[in-house]
Amino acid sequence: MNFKHRLLNTPDTWSLTIIRVMLGLVMWAHGAQKLLGWFGGPGPAGFVSGFEQMTGLPGFLAWLVILIEFVGGICLMVGFWTRIWAFGVLCLFIGIILYVHLPYGFFMNWGGNKAGEGYEFHLLVIGMAWALVVGGAGLMSVDKTMYSNQRAF
Repeated sequence: MNFKHRLLNTPDTWSLTIIRVMLGLVMWAHGAQKLLGWFGGPGPAGFVSGFEQMTGLPGFLAWLVILIEFVGGICLMVGFWTRIWAFGVLCLFIGIILYVHLPYGFFMNWGGNKAGEGYEFHLLVIGMAWALVVGGAGLMSVDKTMYSNQRAF
């Protein structure tokens, strides 16, 4: 099997398409908060500063987070290099759990009575991303078009 086959081949299934588009939309929106300050987000300066304070990691990694969420979100929505971007999201969210949310337990902070949020949402994202890494982009994707040299729609 060649690299093109491993990267782009995907079954004709709507389930992967739905997972891909929804994950991409959520990632893009979070990236837009960080990069553009949209949807009540902090913008790049606020995010980089908060990232450094919260994680103790260097600021250039904050830009990698922005890239994965914003650009990766767009690429996931259209199904371009789905496996690569989904793997990036998967790695990102493992890091988010380990560096930020693990001490707060499994559940989200619905009652507002904990110091932070749990990691249940992050596990869902990891599951969606893993499905895309393994399965590919599904129907109506740039990957499928590039693989088959046919129209996507």
